[in-house]
Amino acid sequence: MTRQIIDLSKPICYSKNDPWFMRVKIKHKKHGLGRLLIRGLGLPFRLFPENFTGWADDTIKSMGVHSTTHLDAPWHYGPESGGKPAKTIDEIPLEWCFGDGVVIDMAYKKELAPITADDIQADLEKTGAAINEGTIVLIRTGRDKYMGTRDYWLKGTGMSAEATEWLIDQGVKVMGIDQWGWDTPLKDQIKTSKHTNNREVFWAAHRVGIKKEYCHIEQLVNLGALPSSGFKVSVLPLKIVGASAAPARVVAIMGD
Repeated sequence: MTRQIIDLSKPICYSKNDPWFMRVKIKHKKHGLGRLLIRGLGLPFRLFPENFTGWADDTIKSMGVHSTTHLDAPWHYGPESGGKPAKTIDEIPLEWCFGDGVVIDMAYKKELAPITADDIQADLEKTGAAINEGTIVLIRTGRDKYMGTRDYWLKGTGMSAEATEWLIDQGVKVMGIDQWGWDTPLKDQIKTSKHTNNREVFWAAHRVGIKKEYCHIEQLVNLGALPSSGFKVSVLPLKIVGASAAPARVVAIMGD
């Protein structure tokens, strides 16, 4: 079997439908500006290589570290994790970021219905996939279909705290999901918290990371192209010193 690499990462580009707090703004600079810069550095035009148009360049003018496919570090959840200073994204061991992958199919879950540990165990029993220490677990909800729409951040099921903790207890350090966030959508969390008068509702799955160390990936795509197991996952975040998260190019590697 030849090697196949499947891209699980969201394109990084501007979308007017994204919420204001996650819009990406990139300035693309034309080749001719590179010519002017080189001339300004002292190289006369007569010595430019033949047919040289100058180099293109680009500037990311605005992009939050959580704006696209990204890996959240324990520092995102709180200043401590497991009673120790929480790791920032540059402190995450790269060994956590490459390993055997497992897909848990939760696409049948209704909107706003949290994913439970029983849901995960039932899917594992159905597919025969195994979770071991270091396995990277990807939760397929199918909500990546809303990417680029105004409803993207409002749609989804979401991981419960007990399901998140169960995966950590199996030795999972990195897990991910193909919707906007790891928990149920933010507005639903706020609504449920107010309705039940329960202060433990909001961000419950994220807050597991304050007690037990783990990372999760948000805004994955294309998980439907993967089998339940039998592939590797690579999720390498940008090395941003002191950051709570970083954009990552996440891929699945299948075959030899």
